[in-house]
Amino acid sequence: MDEKETLGKYLKNQRESKKISLREVAKNTRVREHILRTIEEDQHDLLPPATYVKGFLLAYARYLRLDPNDVLLRYERVIKGEPVTPPHIQPPKPKQKISWNTKQIWVVVGVIIVSFIIFYFFSPFSSKPPIESIPEKPLPEKHVIEEKNHIPPSPPATATSSVPPALSPPVTATPSVPEKKPFSIQLKAVEETWVSIQVDDQSKKEMTFKPGEGTSVQASNRIRIIIGNAGGLQLIYNGKPLEKLGKSGEVVTLLFTSEGVEVKRGLSRE
Repeated sequence: MDEKETLGKYLKNQRESKKISLREVAKNTRVREHILRTIEEDQHDLLPPATYVKGFLLAYARYLRLDPNDVLLRYERVIKGEPVTPPHIQPPKPKQKISWNTKQIWVVVGVIIVSFIIFYFFSPFSSKPPIESIPEKPLPEKHVIEEKNHIPPSPPATATSSVPPALSPPVTATPSVPEKKPFSIQLKAVEETWVSIQVDDQSKKEMTFKPGEGTSVQASNRIRIIIGNAGGLQLIYNGKPLEKLGKSGEVVTLLFTSEGVEVKRGLSRE
């Protein structure tokens, strides 16, 4: 892979070397011509979000018979803003260790001993009179006066003074809300396929499956799947296999719920 060549120049050179027009690529991949031209001109700030661009690049690379992983790797470098050629970093110089010989150690120890002797014998000592401690006066004892609590006797209960107990309010039963049954989707690739999966409100997950690979997901509300190669993926919804949802190289957006599946050709924004 030529690291000095941008993604747009690489795709344009590959297309022109095979004598394929941009209109022909747009017609067979169902990607708009102005989007393909924007990719070849490396105007990435004018493109839709990265999830959709990856689907375009997979369809473009598959039609030109290029390596999809190589194309996606080039696009990942563009998104991360990595330089074309990494700068050369010089290794840090090793720190020089200070070696001490026996003679230097004894000189240092001798200086410390002499300094201690001079300080001990010639430093002035202050002769201040000792400070007498003042005895604390004992605190007066506290007298605690205990008061007796006089409780008046309760009047005798009469037949007319009886009060019926308060009735508790009736309890109303709240209707139970039926829970949504979870559903599952199984994916298995028969061709190399790029997929973007979003389960309920979780973050999107992007992956590329090779033939024979796959995964399974489970949700309670919805599953949104974007397939870069609709003809290269088999789907099983709640144990029931689904028919092929598109041709090879076609981009399809699927929305699964507990009630069924909604199919949209191309890429849909939500």
